Amino acid sequence: MTAPARSATLPLVLVRREGPDDVAAVRAVVGAAFPTPGGAAEPVEVGLLEALRADPGWLRRFSLVACVADELVGHVVATRGDVDGHPALGLGPIAVRPDRQARGVGTALLHAVLGAAEARDEVLVALLGEPAFYGRFGFRPSTEHGVAPPDPSWGGYFQVRALTPGTPRGTFRYAAPFAAL
Repeated sequence: MTAPARSATLPLVLVRREGPDDVAAVRAVVGAAFPTPGGAAEPVEVGLLEALRADPGWLRRFSLVACVADELVGHVVATRGDVDGHPALGLGPIAVRPDRQARGVGTALLHAVLGAAEARDEVLVALLGEPAFYGRFGFRPSTEHGVAPPDPSWGGYFQVRALTPGTPRGTFRYAAPFAAL
């Protein structure tokens, strides 16, 4: 039996837990993936990620990297948030190096972090993002699950994916560093 041929445009992506030696490469990927606001030295997401690493909401098991041919090309993290005191996860930032975007790396990262969250019996994952993209991963506007966004102006861009029945209802709160944005 022969193995199916791999597409030249979709490389083999390995997703694994971030290790201590990956921090600098993750910083570089996040810095490349997001725009730098005028006058700033780096994208907001770089500072956010550093602040999250120092926060009690940091969950090492949900900080994942994507590698292609032993080269780190993507990162995702989910940190501890809550819905009116009930534990939940806040997803993001998720970053893929620009030259590797639209090639399945982000999809692999999302599937991996959602699978890890489900395996750890997490209740729900929340994020702020494009509904057309994240909807294909099971995310729905948070209000469909009775979860209010931290900022009401986010509307349908604030989404949740319920991982268990009986999703808590109330207002979602991200880990503390998100409030500083």
